[in-house]
Amino acid sequence: MPWFRTVRSEVVVSNSNVVWHKPVVTRELREKRNGHRAATLWFTGLSGAGKSTLSHALEERLFQMGCNTFVFDGDNVRHGLCKDLGFSEHDRTENIRRIGEVAKLANAAGIIAITAFISPFRRDRDQVRTSMPQGDFIEVYVKCPIEECESRDVKGLYKKARAGQISEFTGISSPYEAPENPEVVIDTSTQGIVESVDQLVAYCRARGIIA
Repeated sequence: MPWFRTVRSEVVVSNSNVVWHKPVVTRELREKRNGHRAATLWFTGLSGAGKSTLSHALEERLFQMGCNTFVFDGDNVRHGLCKDLGFSEHDRTENIRRIGEVAKLANAAGIIAITAFISPFRRDRDQVRTSMPQGDFIEVYVKCPIEECESRDVKGLYKKARAGQISEFTGISSPYEAPENPEVVIDTSTQGIVESVDQLVAYCRARGIIA
């Protein structure tokens, strides 16, 4: 029987009888059939920086090229997989941990996973990186000055945060830790969508992810 312990209201299950089952249809076989490598492109940046717009534009380009892709969008994930989580530091960490695990499974299925999450804490992103095989995690810093992000404010979140209606809002009442050594930097205050997608596709080619 498994034993249980409670950590910050989480139920953690530990069972020495749980063993990873090696698949017959391997990742390598899937990648060979797909004609491309699997990887995770992890988009991080402030709210309003353009992560979702850019990630979906990249997916559309890769899909047109015949690649198997999927975008894990921050808002979409919180409708299901992470709907039980809030926006405290602990819940944000757990949110990112779950997405990292799902992205790993997507890679095992031969899929190019694209994630669009603020993921404000450097340690959480680094934890996802170290949990994956070397070379699978590609950090894409979607850089944009907070003033520009606020001016866009498509969802009206900055306005609510400034009014005190949203607590622990990244960039206003909660910190954002920018990547120190990201693989790719996209400055959406100076670059357009097409130019940015071109840059990302070129990077994927250079890394041997796509032909």
